[in-house]
Amino acid sequence: MDRSVTPVWEKNLFLGAWQLGEGEQVAVTEPATGEVISHLMTATPADVDRAATFAQATQQQWMNVPFDQKAEILRKAAALLKERAEEINGWNTRECGSIAPKAAFELQSTYEQAQMAAALPMQANGKIFPSTTPGKRNYWTRVPLGTVGVIAPWNFPILLAMRSVFPALAMGNCVILKPDLKSAICGGALMAQILEDAGLPAGVFHVLPGGPEVGEALVEHPLVKMISFTGSTAVGRKIGETCGRMLKKVALELGGNNAQIVLGDADLDIASSCGAWGSFLHQGQICMQTGRHLVHQDVAHEYIERLAARARNLVCGDPHQEQVHLGPLINDTQARRVEDLINRSLEMGARLVAGGKRNGSFFEATVIADVTPDMPVFAEEVFGPVAPVMVFNSDADACSLVNQSPYGLAAAIHSGSTERALKIAGQLKVGMIHINDQTVNNEFQVPFGGMGSSGNSGRFGGPANIEEFTTSQWVSVMAEGIQYPF
Repeated sequence: MDRSVTPVWEKNLFLGAWQLGEGEQVAVTEPATGEVISHLMTATPADVDRAATFAQATQQQWMNVPFDQKAEILRKAAALLKERAEEINGWNTRECGSIAPKAAFELQSTYEQAQMAAALPMQANGKIFPSTTPGKRNYWTRVPLGTVGVIAPWNFPILLAMRSVFPALAMGNCVILKPDLKSAICGGALMAQILEDAGLPAGVFHVLPGGPEVGEALVEHPLVKMISFTGSTAVGRKIGETCGRMLKKVALELGGNNAQIVLGDADLDIASSCGAWGSFLHQGQICMQTGRHLVHQDVAHEYIERLAARARNLVCGDPHQEQVHLGPLINDTQARRVEDLINRSLEMGARLVAGGKRNGSFFEATVIADVTPDMPVFAEEVFGPVAPVMVFNSDADACSLVNQSPYGLAAAIHSGSTERALKIAGQLKVGMIHINDQTVNNEFQVPFGGMGSSGNSGRFGGPANIEEFTTSQWVSVMAEGIQYPF
């Protein structure tokens, strides 16, 4: 981060191109130290209207760009992600509290998303259906929606924004991105620079950092034809209600309280490793975090001991200054919330096995045993480095415990018998299940999404992107017109 040069985002917004902003300039604070590391120009609802109007004027031209040229721009964007890895990962570490391996993983995943999206424009985009009328042809095709609004979170700000931005652009849409203010440089401004330098035409992509009022303006704007939202279930419900009233397409990827089931025949070394990774990666601030460890009574004691030993070995500290396993939570407010969930659960009879201490925004990797379904650490999405363990007696009991949660994002099952695990998987009401693995899985070519309170069945990834970021159109053709009785 070169402090001798004023970054373009301090005074400007990317409204299809960099323009002087008229909103408020806010400080960008490093979670680990509280230091102000930059400033950021924020958008206003008026900027949403400016962006939507510009996008509408540009979209038809962008839609008509040949597929190979769209693909070339996306491949160039992918190459620039790699070329600027040091800068992007540095901002991810300082702005979001990411440890270096997490930042590198996120950037690599975003690169893969760009490469995948570059292949989309060349795919077949329709079908020909037969007709009962002789000589008639029925063409059914996928066409762009127009302008897509993307509202992204702060925890994986680059990946969770660009997994919608890249395919939406590939399918001929314009995009307005509203990154979270806590991650708007790495997850917004740097991505605007990437796409601009890759040759994306002016007006096709916009970045509008801001608070709830900017998000509301984006959701409610009549020229924005789809909203892709990743964030909390509470906010997602409000967005879904607005889009439903406006008959606007919406993809909601929401919260999760994901379970890892450990059966009596599981390999406990592997299961405890997966459990630690699933619960403690990025301080547990992941929608796919392993929030509930359901362990068969025959192996519960041994599993808890192994999981606790792994937790005690994890070093917590400032990822910008030292090599650590856990960085800070995004802010003190979130750290205090995690502390409160733990304390209330301990008061109800849970047992602290490892960790449990908070130091400002830093929180130790924590293992809690003797958990019951009514305890806050079991019932709520913690979004912190906490592994609550509950014991079950039978496969049916484990399935019931998983399905009693309103969330349905991800689950993991550990067993020496894949057939037994597959049978359990068939009974779980979740969108993604991983056998002998952990819950935090993402592959760019596989459709991703949840059920229940974890989403509205929107899917991201691979061929699902074609349907997600387009709508269908039927065109019938007759060589000669028909004479009807009227």
